[in-house]
Amino acid sequence: MPSWRELKRFCERDGWELYKDTDHYFYRKIMDDGSLKRTKISKGTGEISSRLWKNILKKQLQVDEAYFNTMI
Repeated sequence: MPSWRELKRFCERDGWELYKDTDHYFYRKIMDDGSLKRTKISKGTGEISSRLWKNILKKQLQVDEAYFNTMI
């Protein structure tokens, strides 16, 4: 499973915008069709749990693991 740091790196490399920096990082990406994707990233240093990671990939990032891995 990736770490929170790797998720942050993915967002930065994939063109996501950091729009809020509090106890978490909040990123968003406006897609070509006008839709908006958002994700919240912990400032922790550990790995993301398997169940949560699958949810983030499918519902927030909306990419497959292969694409994610090419961007980190």
